[in-house]
Amino acid sequence: MAAAEQAVKQAGAVGDGVSFDRRNTDWYIDKAVQGFVFLGGISAIVFIVGIFVFIGKEGLSFVFETLDLTEFFTSEYWEPSDEDEPEYGILALIAGTASVTGLAMIVAIPFSLGAAIFVGEFATGKTREALKVLIELLAAIPSVVWGFIGLVIMNPLIIQVFDVPVGLTVLNAGIILGLMAAPIMTSIAEDALKAVPDRYREAAEAMGATRWQVIYKVVLPAAKNGLLGAVLLGVGRGFGETMAVLMATGHAVNIPGSVFDSVRALTATIAAELGETAVGSDHYGALFTIGFFLFIITFIINLLADLVVRGVRKG
Repeated sequence: MAAAEQAVKQAGAVGDGVSFDRRNTDWYIDKAVQGFVFLGGISAIVFIVGIFVFIGKEGLSFVFETLDLTEFFTSEYWEPSDEDEPEYGILALIAGTASVTGLAMIVAIPFSLGAAIFVGEFATGKTREALKVLIELLAAIPSVVWGFIGLVIMNPLIIQVFDVPVGLTVLNAGIILGLMAAPIMTSIAEDALKAVPDRYREAAEAMGATRWQVIYKVVLPAAKNGLLGAVLLGVGRGFGETMAVLMATGHAVNIPGSVFDSVRALTATIAAELGETAVGSDHYGALFTIGFFLFIITFIINLLADLVVRGVRKG
């Protein structure tokens, strides 16, 4: 009897040892996965810092050694290829970028808000799923395809409808950029509307409010921070877009007086001129300074949008 009890104890000890070994294996696997995820997150931060350092190194050296910042930000003349007196003024480029982005938001906000309200508040079942897939597909269209649409379709259409000599204008680029920004703005706006508790809607309906009154007077005010985040993300997308803006604006250094003027954006200037610029030249440094300026602006806009959206989700 004693021998049997001793054998049972030994078997239990072995079993405990096997179980302990299994827990150790699972623990190591779990730690390895955590380390991999942590490494991925750190690598993203390292890449961002590396980009910031690279752009800053190339651009800031030109700023401190050669560039006149007052002229850089207040002059509307961008003539870096002038051998006698090159001029590096980005005021016209900033005006072009701001005008295109502003018009894009005028186009995108009604479309994205209307789509978000319909998908989040009215559509149900398969209709909602189909619309969400369609919105995601629109967001996946490459910017060069949108640029071709602006160049081949919108350009002759604007010339014919408005009787203007050129259709590659602020209007063209604003419409294209607005359509490009609308899908991401719609997705964020829909999330903001979903974050509004259902009890708000139920209380308003119990007081006799119609469906539209619930949306207009209850849901939209409660989701205003999330909607602001969607707009900020759209602005960041518009400010940093390159290829579609390059193809649809006409690429003329000009402070626009109307939506039918051709302009040049900051991003388009870098894309068009960097490949033909001598490394280490003043022109090269000026382009990297523009890139550094764009990086700071888009980083701030996207950071603000992320903080607003995170605040909505936590709320």
